[in-house]
Amino acid sequence: MKKILIANRGEIAVRIIRACKILDILSVAVYSTADKDAMHVAMADEAVCIGGPNPEDSYLNQNSIIAAAEITQSDAIHPGYGFLSENADFAKLCEEQGIKFIGPSSEVIATMGEKSTARETMIQAGVPVIAGSESDFLDLDDAKIAAEKIGYPVMLKASAGGGGKGMRVVENVKDLEREFDLAQAEAKVSFGDSHMYLEKFLAHPRHIEVQVAADQFGNAIAIGERDCSLQQRHQKVIEEAPASTLDEKTRQQMYDVSVKATQDIDFEGLGTMEFLVNGPEEFYFMEMNTRVQVEHPITELTSDVDLIDLQIKIAQGEPIPFAEIHEHNFALECRINAKTAGKIEALHLPAGHGIRTDSALYQGYKVPSQYDSMIAKIISFASDRETAIRQMSEALEETVIDGVQTNLDFLMQVIEEPDYKINHTDISWLDNLAN
Repeated sequence: MKKILIANRGEIAVRIIRACKILDILSVAVYSTADKDAMHVAMADEAVCIGGPNPEDSYLNQNSIIAAAEITQSDAIHPGYGFLSENADFAKLCEEQGIKFIGPSSEVIATMGEKSTARETMIQAGVPVIAGSESDFLDLDDAKIAAEKIGYPVMLKASAGGGGKGMRVVENVKDLEREFDLAQAEAKVSFGDSHMYLEKFLAHPRHIEVQVAADQFGNAIAIGERDCSLQQRHQKVIEEAPASTLDEKTRQQMYDVSVKATQDIDFEGLGTMEFLVNGPEEFYFMEMNTRVQVEHPITELTSDVDLIDLQIKIAQGEPIPFAEIHEHNFALECRINAKTAGKIEALHLPAGHGIRTDSALYQGYKVPSQYDSMIAKIISFASDRETAIRQMSEALEETVIDGVQTNLDFLMQVIEEPDYKINHTDISWLDNLAN
């Protein structure tokens, strides 16, 4: 590959551009009119405006992105996460135009993106699954029928994506009637797809995911796991690696089924198998994300694997260069979210030993209102969890972001909570704390 177009924005676009520079590959940024002054636009070798500020007019506009790739003679498109990263139609369009989509085939994306098909595929691969609807749906009446079969409470989810978008806990039919249209509208805006899905809701499990990679030669590997249980309204807030509450037998079982499933579906690239873990040897498949995750840095810091570099090399036809991973260190990531749009009047992001910051912020940058609220990720890593938490506490204290309201104070509160320090949490703990 000589030139890659990055079909995304913000910190992940910056992260991919940096990887391209190290690999001596030219990069092309695409941007909306709201992002004309964004960091990724300035950093890329070329930049093309693809539409207005609303996502459907720009970052979800498949034809505009393909046109930008053709105009700039890009060999490949890296979708990052969110937007079109798990859109099978877009991947197929890339294939039809002879542009390499950096990720699995459109067929695999379609299989794993349609939740009911993904469930059946995982069952055939021997992966434990939680009860869910037999197919996705567009209508409330179909949702009601599925919910009655599964039994309340259920989780209403967007079929085409993850990240908490379009997701609601539904306790009864009245909840479903109230939440369905809201969740569906959110799914449409986030992923360009209104199909919904239901699965049985477990009240107090942990959310643990396994990072996998697979190449074109049938090689697949698990590159560690992450505990993503710290969520607020189904949005991840703090992630950790490794998952320190997992016993070794359960961890190995999760690795084994993840690798086997990845091979069974002829997967290529980076993916994440997400599970709900209810106790030792009791884990259930939720979904497979067929792209790089927001929280990939904590896996990089515990495995010494540059995941974006690996992702691009796999797309170029190279084999995975290692057969096993030796995890070390402990890492945690805090997502910094903007509660308001506005201009960054003063900015200081933390650094120093054991600290990494991924962001596309700069002083004077205007945070737009149209996109995801995450504006930075602060990552702490050390030889043990306790030290990494102390380092994170200092890093958050050091951070200055003036001009917009953020969740910094809340993050500082969370990591000082006694239950968090002893890892006595689950997927509902943070919502209960916030209330």
